[in-house]
Amino acid sequence: MSRIDRGIWVRRGWTAAIGLLGTAIFWLLGMPLPFLLGPLAACLITALMGARLSGPPTHWLNSVRTILGVAAGSSVSPSLMEQLPMTLASISLVPLFIAASLFLGFPFFRRVAGFDRPTAYFATMPGGFAEMILFGAEKGGNVRALSLVHATRILTLVSLTPFIINIYLDVDLSVAPGVRLLDIPAKDLVIMAVCAFVGYHGAMRIGMFGASVLGPMLLSGLASILGLIENRPPTEALILAQFVIGISIGAHYVGVTRHELRHVISASVGYALILAALTLAFGEIIALSGINDLLHGILAFAPGGQPEMVMLAILTGADITYVILHHVLRLLLVMSLTPFLSRWLT
Repeated sequence: MSRIDRGIWVRRGWTAAIGLLGTAIFWLLGMPLPFLLGPLAACLITALMGARLSGPPTHWLNSVRTILGVAAGSSVSPSLMEQLPMTLASISLVPLFIAASLFLGFPFFRRVAGFDRPTAYFATMPGGFAEMILFGAEKGGNVRALSLVHATRILTLVSLTPFIINIYLDVDLSVAPGVRLLDIPAKDLVIMAVCAFVGYHGAMRIGMFGASVLGPMLLSGLASILGLIENRPPTEALILAQFVIGISIGAHYVGVTRHELRHVISASVGYALILAALTLAFGEIIALSGINDLLHGILAFAPGGQPEMVMLAILTGADITYVILHHVLRLLLVMSLTPFLSRWLT
């Protein structure tokens, strides 16, 4: 192992240690989601203080995302078809949510943050983190600004949503997210592991976006409908997924300058709060129309990142299939709109 490789692994070790410290502090204070928000907050603070953190390798992050995909798929039941009409009524509002985000966000980033047109557009659109940065770079957008904007969007919404759910809706987030490893039959564990591995690599081979979540979800959903599995991934795996996702979000802020903190990140937090208000508004529409309750409305429309929202759905006991369908449609629509707006952006 070279000196550079050793340095990276030392930084990753320190990052994990800081994440564990944040977890312990959140646990002792009785804060919601200590295994997700604890490491996220600790790594964020130390990164902004100038610490040289290093997030987990990409393949580690994709591995824990497959856990969330399997958890989402294994929650599918044959009753899904009975709920389909109400779900279709709900996801029909997703294009309106995207339009409202663009209508409010684009002028906000143009006037408040002073972004150029491509950067403002791709900062506004609530699409996938990597996809928006890639498309933005192709259209001449500021890659560094886009990276910070979308990291801040995810961080702010992932941090705010549990508190809104816990305080506003009085939902208990301290319940264990699954069954202990020793209490799950070996057959279920083997099938879930196969669904994770085959689903991820199969989805990657065909170029599916969100392959690490959607591939395992589709396979484990089929296994669940056929009655091959009766459990979700164990509590220990879901806790590990929370921890890895938490430190990866916090580590995005390594190297942030004071100028970026004052201008880019402050504007990004402002836009994330606009999205939070928009999410509450659409959640209320869902609840008042009788389509679903406010909890599901918030989780379905909060654009805080697909894996992160799946995790929150698992931890709150929500209908994961309902939630993830909205996020998949949102991501598909955002990516589909991009080619049609190319001429306007340039």
